[in-house]
Amino acid sequence: MGQGLWRVARNHQLQQDFGDPCYLPQEREAQRMGQTAGEHLAARRSAPHCQVPGSDISHLLRVRKGKGEQGFIDLEMLPPELSITILSYLNATDLCLASCVWQDLGNDEYLWQGLCKSTWGHCSIYNRRVPAGFSYRKLYMQLDEGSLTFNANPQEGIGYFMSKGILVDHPQEIAKFIFYTRTLNWKMLRIYLDERRDVLDELVTLHNFSNQFLPNALRDFFRHIHAPEERGEYLETLITKFSHRFCACNPTLVRDVGLSPDAVYVLCYSLILLSIDLTSPHVKNKMSKREFIRNTRRAAQNISEDFVGHLYDNIYLIGHVAA
Repeated sequence: MGQGLWRVARNHQLQQDFGDPCYLPQEREAQRMGQTAGEHLAARRSAPHCQVPGSDISHLLRVRKGKGEQGFIDLEMLPPELSITILSYLNATDLCLASCVWQDLGNDEYLWQGLCKSTWGHCSIYNRRVPAGFSYRKLYMQLDEGSLTFNANPQEGIGYFMSKGILVDHPQEIAKFIFYTRTLNWKMLRIYLDERRDVLDELVTLHNFSNQFLPNALRDFFRHIHAPEERGEYLETLITKFSHRFCACNPTLVRDVGLSPDAVYVLCYSLILLSIDLTSPHVKNKMSKREFIRNTRRAAQNISEDFVGHLYDNIYLIGHVAA
């Protein structure tokens, strides 16, 4: 709880330092008068008109520490948005304990609704009219229980969500749930998607790769759908689906550069192999840019040398596409 509060306080202080509307005009004035950035920031912090009474969490923490008060600030003193941010760092068990202390917040349905939607961004139940007596606090506990169940057994986890009316048994709904949820174990998720290719198809279509450079789009794809550790049929399926989706999102690039799903498929494998070559400590003789261009253009002859060279630069500077 303390870590969550101090993290919010630190972020809030940065926003106070650099995000106030009065900062830019004062900065220009300071530059005109020859002040350094440090002198100006110190002067700005001491200016009373830039402070909003009661909104500086860091100040409240310092005052309490100076008075020797123990414990944390009562969350009921803070704006609801900050309370939700602080509580979002807690798991279900800690939230139950916190609700015993802050009883008004613990019974605040808007707070529990915010916590549900910030962790599980899409559920079928969100789009239905809730019955009388519906509790988002109870829904949060069910979502947490279902996520834990999924991380032990994916099929049982999805079955739990359906039995509670949280999810509808439809590939698109399940795909949206997976896409907007942060708490699912990626290994269990990979097992589930390997078994449910209909859900995988819907999950791929949720990605928008418009105007993205190919290696960056591949990284984004593998952040949501983790690549298997070994090459096999599942990896080939993922790259095939990604290749078609990337071309569908970038028709202009397909026309100007001459890309096709087959060409993107070849380039993706080249990027994965290059990533392993450049990042693995076991590979002593790293592949040069010239070698990468030569090897890649043998398999994708219609792709320009400049485009392939930019692919190499991206991996060299940013790193593995499937890390």
